[in-house]
Amino acid sequence: MRRRFVLTPEARSDLAEIVSEIADDSPDAAERVRVALFEELRELARFPGIGHYHDELLNREYRFWNFGSYVVVYVWQAKPIQVIAVVHGARDLSGFLGLRVGRGD
Repeated sequence: MRRRFVLTPEARSDLAEIVSEIADDSPDAAERVRVALFEELRELARFPGIGHYHDELLNREYRFWNFGSYVVVYVWQAKPIQVIAVVHGARDLSGFLGLRVGRGD
């Protein structure tokens, strides 16, 4: 059975922002990153348990998956999995997720 993923509107916006920022310097690189991120999301949909928890950030409903410089945050037991954020790993994840989803406790 092939599992799928859905992007929340916020996650879709995250992806668009990432691609747009890269495209400012290199449209070709932006397209490569976009394709690679979607390939990674399809892989997560196939194997949603491969991510890891960050108990200090969100409860165990959420998992995190690092891809290059980015972190994908998703609800892993949802069918299809629900991607709630795609964010650069250098960001303050605690503050970002606090605004995006709350603490999740």
